[in-house]
Amino acid sequence: MAKKSKRYNEALAQVEKGKLYDIAEAVELLKNVSKTKFDETVEVAFRLGVDPRHADQQIRAAMVLPHGTGKTQKVLVVTQGEKIKEAEEAGADFVGGKELLEKIQKENWFEFDVIVATPDMMAELGKLGKVLGPKGLMPNPKTGTVTMDLKKAIGEIKAGKVEYRVDKEGNVHVGIAKISFDAEKIVENFKAIFEAILKAKPSAAKGTYMKNVSITSTMGPGIKINTETVL
Repeated sequence: MAKKSKRYNEALAQVEKGKLYDIAEAVELLKNVSKTKFDETVEVAFRLGVDPRHADQQIRAAMVLPHGTGKTQKVLVVTQGEKIKEAEEAGADFVGGKELLEKIQKENWFEFDVIVATPDMMAELGKLGKVLGPKGLMPNPKTGTVTMDLKKAIGEIKAGKVEYRVDKEGNVHVGIAKISFDAEKIVENFKAIFEAILKAKPSAAKGTYMKNVSITSTMGPGIKINTETVL
């Protein structure tokens, strides 16, 4: 196990063990214990009562947070024909077709954060499944990244759209803000993603759905949230 830093242990000491915090109180505490020189990312971790081995208990979607994430994402659009101009005018950082897919494959080029593709390019993208899949970069209709409406897709990503999906242990991790955000904005972003995850509960899921929810920052301790008081 990696040794924790003195700064982390000092922050952890300010978190009351076993306590479930109201979200506003948790955000205030998180901001108070953040002492790093860079703008940490605020992340939420959900422990859900789902069994991801079953297809009907998979959770994967995307949403635009009320105040964005504070991170400017670089968008690669894979398309062809007249859609190239549409993507450029919508603000895509990189636009192209097969030539850019070859660049990814041959040059290990990853100067982007998200790939948006038109449906006619998915056969070509599928050839890079083993390269893009593990990095979470494969476009998917469920997250709105396979679409003919490039203007909307690019606009939402630039506005702070986040993707979320359950992992094989039933966890969902989502970055929702920067620690420099006003506390009220962090709380509002948290409530938005909390409500989205709550609504995404699969009908096949049994027992307690929201087993554990915590909020943390890049270098900070996890703070458990009282889910009964969020909404």
